[in-house]
Amino acid sequence: MPTPVATMTVRHERSHVAVIDIGGEVTSHCDDVLAEAYEEASTGGTTGIVLNFAGLDYMNSGGIGMLVTLLVRANRNKQRLAACGLTPHYRQIFELTRLDEAISLHPDEDAAIAAL
Repeated sequence: MPTPVATMTVRHERSHVAVIDIGGEVTSHCDDVLAEAYEEASTGGTTGIVLNFAGLDYMNSGGIGMLVTLLVRANRNKQRLAACGLTPHYRQIFELTRLDEAISLHPDEDAAIAAL
């Protein structure tokens, strides 16, 4: 069985906000990739991180679990998370799992950055 491939690219859009562009398949196999992206995004006093899911192909329960772990790390570091680029399907999953109560959802990246 091939290992799912996820890409996570970090951009610093403002002095205090970083964007992680998430692409491919997000599963529990991507834990190291997400942890590295989070560390890179957190450099330089970042207080807000946008998770841009516009390139997401697939995410399973393991991927959702990784987001919960990321949320815990962000809360410990007093950082806020926002998300954009979710399809209606994944937006519904965020709502069903109540992740939307901790990670604010936005229609696009500009709105997500502005919220942070």
